[in-house]
Amino acid sequence: MRIGTFVLAAQFPGQGPGEALHRAVRSAEAAEESGLDSVWLAEHHFVPYGVCPSATTLAALLLGRTRRIRVGTAVSVLPNHHPVALGEQAALLHLTSGGRFSLGVGRGGPWVDLEVFGGGLDAYENGFPEALELLLDWLREPRVAGRGERFGFREVAVVPRADELLDGAAGAAGTSGPEVIVACTSPKSVRLAAGRALPMLLGMHCGDEEKAEMVALWRTAAREAGHPPEVVEGAAHVSAGVAQIADGPGDATETLVKTMPGWLRQGLDAHVTVDARHRVMRDPVAYTELLCALHPVGPPQLAADRLAATAERTGITRFALLVEGSGDLAATEENVRRLGTDVLPLLT
Repeated sequence: MRIGTFVLAAQFPGQGPGEALHRAVRSAEAAEESGLDSVWLAEHHFVPYGVCPSATTLAALLLGRTRRIRVGTAVSVLPNHHPVALGEQAALLHLTSGGRFSLGVGRGGPWVDLEVFGGGLDAYENGFPEALELLLDWLREPRVAGRGERFGFREVAVVPRADELLDGAAGAAGTSGPEVIVACTSPKSVRLAAGRALPMLLGMHCGDEEKAEMVALWRTAAREAGHPPEVVEGAAHVSAGVAQIADGPGDATETLVKTMPGWLRQGLDAHVTVDARHRVMRDPVAYTELLCALHPVGPPQLAADRLAATAERTGITRFALLVEGSGDLAATEENVRRLGTDVLPLLT
């Protein structure tokens, strides 16, 4: 079982972005201190739901401040980035961190980001497969040309090569670049990831049954794409969720129901669609209660039991858990500490 944190840099009502980012950085440092496996960083633009606009930039900071823990993006929104530029950043972080960086990518949403960054609605609706393919080429090949509908350019050398990681003990070149993981929310995206044998990141709004169905679909599609059994069965998918640890049976839920709806209401309502399409916002209280029911929210044994049950039902043994739901720095650090000291030993 590999337990990590999911960092949104959530800006709660009454807080500034600096406070949210400081809490995000400290929670990541606490994750390493507490023996957790990884930290996953989200990217958002123009909304207080999450005030980190560049997951790769924050990843660079955290990789420099830590020595052991894996740091990944969950996710870098591919329609907002040129795949080559993102690939260069990923290679740089992979090489300079000794292989501790994971690149998570996703399609994002139909937000005004697409207008601001110039991708346009087509990049969101149709362009993700081409962008993903170009990104993978950049991370795996010595020379790359853009030959798609959106990205066209002459062949250029890949510098630095992501697969030239030095093994400090042996002094020999490695053979692979950074892990690439794909956020999947639909059968289409599941099949896209499976066709390339890329592990999935599954959202915290999904229950175990839905995640199990997506894993089963991924395995079927990966086998149909010709990937060998050891690749199909060994895919290290990641399940996103929420974690809040407290001693009393209802204390953790009470904490989150008091704090998260205000953040969700403020953050989700700030999203603006690029084409004025109608969207329905989740009820913040009902959504918070759903998350508390699905995920490790409660005493340590309950939290461990829920993680173990998800692993058994879905086959997923990697977790990215939102730990900042209290909105408070000290409480977030304590929550991370308890994940490491009180929950993790119950899973080994």
